[in-house]
Amino acid sequence: MELNASLDLTTFNISNFTSWENGSASPFLETSVTPYSERLETYIVPALFAVIFLVGVLGNGTLVFIFLRHRNMRNVPNTYIFSLALGDLLVILTCVPFTSTLYTFDSWPYGEVICKLSECGKDVSIGVSVFTLTALSAERYCAIVNPIKRHVGGGRMSAKAFTLLVAVGIWVLAFLFALPDAINSYVRTVPIPDIQSKIEVCFPFPEEMGPHYARIIVMMKFLVYYAIPLCIIAFFYILMARHLELSAQNMPGEMQGQSTQIRARKKVAKMVLAFVIIFIICFLPYHTFMLWFHFNPESQNLYDDYWHALRIVGFCLSFINSCINPIALYFISGAFRKHFNLYLFCCCTDPTSQQVGKKRGHSEISAHSMVHFNSTFRKNHQLQGFNCSMATPNTTVFNLDKT
Repeated sequence: MELNASLDLTTFNISNFTSWENGSASPFLETSVTPYSERLETYIVPALFAVIFLVGVLGNGTLVFIFLRHRNMRNVPNTYIFSLALGDLLVILTCVPFTSTLYTFDSWPYGEVICKLSECGKDVSIGVSVFTLTALSAERYCAIVNPIKRHVGGGRMSAKAFTLLVAVGIWVLAFLFALPDAINSYVRTVPIPDIQSKIEVCFPFPEEMGPHYARIIVMMKFLVYYAIPLCIIAFFYILMARHLELSAQNMPGEMQGQSTQIRARKKVAKMVLAFVIIFIICFLPYHTFMLWFHFNPESQNLYDDYWHALRIVGFCLSFINSCINPIALYFISGAFRKHFNLYLFCCCTDPTSQQVGKKRGHSEISAHSMVHFNSTFRKNHQLQGFNCSMATPNTTVFNLDKT
């Protein structure tokens, strides 16, 4: 017989029970049971996850569509953004519909296949996100510090081909790191003797591997998915900031045009930094709680409402990260914002005013495109090669960094 009411996670205790990072179970199992209808998170978490699913599918789906629909959108930084959007879509489609009910049902109701898929999809998405942010930081550093070498090349592979290769490598690496959870996750039956019942939980740590396996996995995820990549990102941004500070101190007058190009690249670097800050905030509570619980020998005795709240916050923020990047991109990048308005909010826009806006913005858009184009051909082709078709939103406003 299974429980008819959800267990109060603040009083749920199982001896040596250490796996509940996805909210599938709790560290404390006593005999007190609180009906799920009396718990606040029963209503908040599913409602929040419904918003995450809707916003995440619309936002990331639109990003993917923009990248595939518009060829000039496929520059180096946007390729990484495309990869980020795919990773976020993966976790939204494979995890969010199932994990949204973990605070509502007393047991895992979806079976072992969905358990493995959910655990694997979550880890792949996190890996793609953090590895892509690391690659983006390195790419921004190269674009700002040595743009000529990056643009011209010097090797056998073009910048776009190299970027595509790196993006594919990131996905392969993310799948490799997700294999342990994909293989070892299973649905574990946990008896509750005092009330003669049992529950089932999605459990990524096999009992036969012992308690140290859970600590190794938790520490590995913290280092690989959080600490090490963020240290690398910080290293690149420190070097980038130092280079920009030194170059700004002594820039000759003839470099004013290139200064415009540098400002455009700095804008993209700030966008990447915003993504990194969002990632840090969204996953800090999750890793803080997991490290505290698995490495503090007194964690089961010290678990209280504060740690319970932190656990729920970390659980929700780790999934919010999968839908928030398109929102940040909308406010940071005017180029992306125009396309989001076109595809997502066209029903709220007057078609007549859109045409008028296109005509009014024709000269500004053309000038913006020239800045990027002329960074390479400034001397001999400053005003050549442009026609009316290049001034349309489909071909100009997305040159976030045409390098």
